[in-house]
Amino acid sequence: MERSYLFAPGHNEKLLSRVFDAGADAVVLDLEDAVPPNCKSAARTNVAAVLADRPAWVRINAAGTEPARADLAAVAAVARGIRIPKVESVEDVRWVADQVPGTPLICAIESAKGVANAITIAAEPTVAHLALGGIDLQKDLGTDNGDTALHYARSHLVIASRAAGIEPPIDSVYPHLDDTDGLRRQARASRSLGFFGKSAIHPSQLPAIHAEFSPREDELRWAREVVEAFDRAGGAALRLPSGEFVDLPVAERARSILRLAEVLS
Repeated sequence: MERSYLFAPGHNEKLLSRVFDAGADAVVLDLEDAVPPNCKSAARTNVAAVLADRPAWVRINAAGTEPARADLAAVAAVARGIRIPKVESVEDVRWVADQVPGTPLICAIESAKGVANAITIAAEPTVAHLALGGIDLQKDLGTDNGDTALHYARSHLVIASRAAGIEPPIDSVYPHLDDTDGLRRQARASRSLGFFGKSAIHPSQLPAIHAEFSPREDELRWAREVVEAFDRAGGAALRLPSGEFVDLPVAERARSILRLAEVLS
């Protein structure tokens, strides 16, 4: 259960040397948007060298392109998994999967077409996660940079992931580095919709992301109360002193919170 995915551009050797010690749960080494065209070859060499010693995901260039083919040739054998940008169809996924059979894939959904096809994309065998590319999706939809326009897309990715039996989707980056309160609000809202984990572009964002995707103390108190009461009742439905009705689905949700806390401890 990884709460944070910290990006580092593959051509920046200084950042590549630091990103693994920043405290992220997972690292994504970037060969796509953060790398200028004239630095792509050097980035592939740098990332392949780093992956020989440290596990990380790699974001390649768009599926079906020659840069993506070169990316996979350079890093597929040593990458922990591949993040495919701008996925719009199962053909995009299969193009990558055919070249790296068995390698876990994160499929970034960054357009209306990708959202519309998310259910079939999530069902492809090697897809581990869907991920929201919120900034690109806002551009494609012609919306402002608020979260309201993305509520449907977020909920749809959660449903697509659950229907496919894969892990919850990963939330988009938050581009305002000095707005920690906004980052926390967005992460909290995404978690409430069923996301787990968020992409990050700077180490300073990690504490807020980790806090929002970890069980809060009030959640843990509630979960312990529910599980203890449900177990005392022998699995029968009951009413808590607070007036809340507890049956099997509520107890299972409480147990999942306690399991998550144990995994993250």
